Amino acid sequence: MGARSKPILANMFRKFVAVFYIFCTKEVCMSQKASAVKPAQESKTRPHQRGQEVFKTILSEDIDWKPFPAFPPAVRLAVVVGQPSEPGPYTIRVKAPHGEKLMPHKHSEDRVYTVISGVFYIGLGDEFDASKLEAYPPGAVIILPGNTPHFHWAKSGEYITQVTAMGPLGLEYLSAKDDPRNNKT
Repeated sequence: MGARSKPILANMFRKFVAVFYIFCTKEVCMSQKASAVKPAQESKTRPHQRGQEVFKTILSEDIDWKPFPAFPPAVRLAVVVGQPSEPGPYTIRVKAPHGEKLMPHKHSEDRVYTVISGVFYIGLGDEFDASKLEAYPPGAVIILPGNTPHFHWAKSGEYITQVTAMGPLGLEYLSAKDDPRNNKT
């Protein structure tokens, strides 16, 4: 081969590789686009959860705090999204003033707690034991598997937590004497 043919062959090879790459990439991209479009076209819109069919925002000042029969009288609950008493996703907030304790209890559902304000103290176990309390600052996320015995204490001041779970909400105190629903006068 002559010196002149080497650059020509090299140039032809580069062009071939470029055309082959473009062809293969285009074919792969087109087939990926076609397969990506098909499931989207075949999928159906899922029904919305009640209260979630339109865009909206909920500001802290719009939270509607209410007593909850399963909590001590000073502790408040607010439903943010969903219907906690029904099957499906829900988000609630719990506000406990300084000094309040929620004695050992468990929830049937898995829960994700997010500390909104204050310091959230939670301990695991069948009996209230202050030495088992762990402190979590605002922004902390705590995952609590269903049926895990635990307790809370607003030890250093008021706290607000946000709880997200799948309903219906369950709350069972380990001792009937600790359940505020049993202390009606």
